[in-house]
Amino acid sequence: MDFKQWRHIFKLDPEKDIDDRSLEAICESGTDAIVIGGTEGISFDNTIELMSRVRRFPLPCILEVSTMEAVVPGFDFYFVPLVVNAQDPKWIFGQHVEGLVEYGPFVKWEEVALEGYIVLNPSAKVAELTKSKIETSSQEIKAYARLVDQMLKLPILYLEYSGAYGDPQLVRDAKSVLKQSRLFYGGGIQNVEQAREMGAIADTIIVGNVIYENLSMALKTVSAVKED
Repeated sequence: MDFKQWRHIFKLDPEKDIDDRSLEAICESGTDAIVIGGTEGISFDNTIELMSRVRRFPLPCILEVSTMEAVVPGFDFYFVPLVVNAQDPKWIFGQHVEGLVEYGPFVKWEEVALEGYIVLNPSAKVAELTKSKIETSSQEIKAYARLVDQMLKLPILYLEYSGAYGDPQLVRDAKSVLKQSRLFYGGGIQNVEQAREMGAIADTIIVGNVIYENLSMALKTVSAVKED
């Protein structure tokens, strides 16, 4: 699965309700893929239920693994976050080792990509959960980006603002030092202008919350990025 060609991804939260008509609109919007994941209230049951609904449409469906309880077989691909600015070590390698103890022999590694996460919104649930140290200087962001890209050599650097629109200059700073990692941006994209602005910097944008707040605007973010 060549996610390095993707420009736009919709992210759906299993804990949030979405009706069939809205889901159809999202899946037939021209987005490159659907990622299923969230921070709280994620279970095996609500994850597999949402996956089965997305599976009716011919586009890639990816699980972003945030809890072992919601690891569901049958996805096209799996993104595994490694929160590099977490102060709680279980979000760096702890949960990953626990997961491999249980599932290691069964993992199809060609279907897995590790995401180097940098959490940048101190008010986000994910920041509280992971006890992330929020860094906002240009040099700190570049250092984290180099850690992900050149030291760990991860395929994805994910800048996670989770509900807040980020600082385009910090996104630009991170992008400027990358050699091989693909830059994903997620957080607070509410309109075409923001999608276009971040899409001009990041390789891939992730659009999530606006799906549940303003579906028609969410759909417009696809062409805002992919027609450029």
